[in-house]
Amino acid sequence: MRAVVLEKFGGPLEIREVARPLPGTGQALVRVASSGVNPLDTKISAGQAAHARVQPPAILGLDLAGVIEEIGEGVTGFAPGVAVYGLTGGVGDLQGSLAEYVTVDARLLAPAPTRLDLRRAAALPLVSITAWEGLVDRAKVHAGQKVLVHGGAGGVGHIAIQIARSRGAEVFATDAPERLTTVEELGAAPIDFTRPVDDYVAEHTGGEGFDIVYDTVGGAVLDDSFSAAKIHTGHVVSSLGWGTHSIAPLSFRGGTYSGVFSLLPMLTGRGRDHHGEILREITTLVDGGKLTPLVDPRRFTLAEAAAAHTALTDRSANGKIVVDVH
Repeated sequence: MRAVVLEKFGGPLEIREVARPLPGTGQALVRVASSGVNPLDTKISAGQAAHARVQPPAILGLDLAGVIEEIGEGVTGFAPGVAVYGLTGGVGDLQGSLAEYVTVDARLLAPAPTRLDLRRAAALPLVSITAWEGLVDRAKVHAGQKVLVHGGAGGVGHIAIQIARSRGAEVFATDAPERLTTVEELGAAPIDFTRPVDDYVAEHTGGEGFDIVYDTVGGAVLDDSFSAAKIHTGHVVSSLGWGTHSIAPLSFRGGTYSGVFSLLPMLTGRGRDHHGEILREITTLVDGGKLTPLVDPRRFTLAEAAAAHTALTDRSANGKIVVDVH
């Protein structure tokens, strides 16, 4: 089969002919239709993501959508010919999705939404799982709450807005001025990210703060999040809380904090069933018309994977970048 191989960090992504894998116990062989591209993919390629535990030579690609070709012993609930999607590899020792075929732990898979083609389905797994783990698993978002999403037009952010709204929350989102139209179209009240925190907390919450603040940006934005949480009960979640921060502003408001690291099930082998469960919930939302991914209209083939990475790093993407494999 053809695959995109990273021979060394910082080196080129090149097409190679490699052996097609065979599914082992608990695995499915998936014929990859499309591979979603994430910022983490580009950081791994550049050697800037030690936490992903990748050692070249490696086949990258976190997200996939495709069709099951064959199932291994012990796999239930799936059969050849079924369209699936998942966050399945590209970290640790797990083969990524920039290949014509990949064997994956079937627990990481879910039936793909019927309302989407497989190209758009491939845009969903990582960002959807990350948004769900923060909002639903950690913060227990529910109707009547006010939720603030930082980076609302971004990958995780635009999914977080839709999940929160699907559960009855009132959603607000920060982003750059040129992206606020997208935020508003997603159903969130737009907030220019350059505004002082105290200003928009006063305007939208009467100074009390938001029930849930989801930081998808990190750095100083996470510090701002601590000051935007609701007094006594506010919960701050971050998918990029990897820096050094003072939690005093949150402590003085009596709030709580949760970190999200969606790679853990792939890296440790624990919790993989839950990733499949989350994606089944996402499929229900998509097929119910409550969630839609934003996908960049440009098309990239497997041989153009490097150009797809560049489209992400040069910040020209308007939605999720996807590579068409088959």
